[in-house]
Amino acid sequence: MGTRPAKNPSRVTLPERRRSPGRGVPAYLQIAQTVGERVTSGFYPEGSLLPSGAQFCAEFGVSPMTVRRALTILQDQGLVVGKKGRGTFARSLNFSDSAFRLDSLASDWLDASSEIRLLSASMAEADNKVALMLGVTPGELVVLLRRLVLRNDSPAMYHREYIVYDPRRPLVESQLHFTSMDSFLDSGEAGRFPQGELTLTAVPLDAESSEALQEPEGTFALCLEHVLQDSDGAPVSWGWFLVKAQLFRLTTRLGSRRTGEGSSA
Repeated sequence: MGTRPAKNPSRVTLPERRRSPGRGVPAYLQIAQTVGERVTSGFYPEGSLLPSGAQFCAEFGVSPMTVRRALTILQDQGLVVGKKGRGTFARSLNFSDSAFRLDSLASDWLDASSEIRLLSASMAEADNKVALMLGVTPGELVVLLRRLVLRNDSPAMYHREYIVYDPRRPLVESQLHFTSMDSFLDSGEAGRFPQGELTLTAVPLDAESSEALQEPEGTFALCLEHVLQDSDGAPVSWGWFLVKAQLFRLTTRLGSRRTGEGSSA
């Protein structure tokens, strides 16, 4: 069987391109949106061969580099697949293509009404678990921070964190000054944690966390465990967020995104 090509652009009328969403929007993002909508609408059927790069260059009046950037975005979204020596093909989406971002959690309910309240900051001896996670010796002193995130003055999220104690690092002092959840999660802006690992599980609340969140002990909550590392890969911080289950929601989207949505310039 031969490869089924997409509809020939010279013989059919292409869907009308959306007007430019505004100044400053890169051409490759606009192209990605237009071509992505053609794939999801069925104009380019599943498995069909898309027009060549040269054809897209002629249609949109852009350079080959711009077209390649647009197609790379669509490949990252799972809308097309490139096959070496054969071209770019439309593909269908399934649930395995889903990807969730924590910023969707923040945008849902973390706003001006939310705050982080520092419950305690103290030195503690690392037990075996803490020592293992932070790469320190059992009994070595570490910093223990406990925070409560409130929404409209009501407990919403409890955070417990252990930090390697190093008086040469400004880490602990800077963390004590966080007053919004966005700045706390956005470690990249401050350059504090170049890398790390996050794990999401459902756990029952223990006595300490249930008291903080004002929920019955044993109530299930969403646990976001984090291990944050410095630029050399050494652990710096280990802890977990406990979020009331009724407040936790992650939303994603299958298919093409609006221009600039979920993409960096």
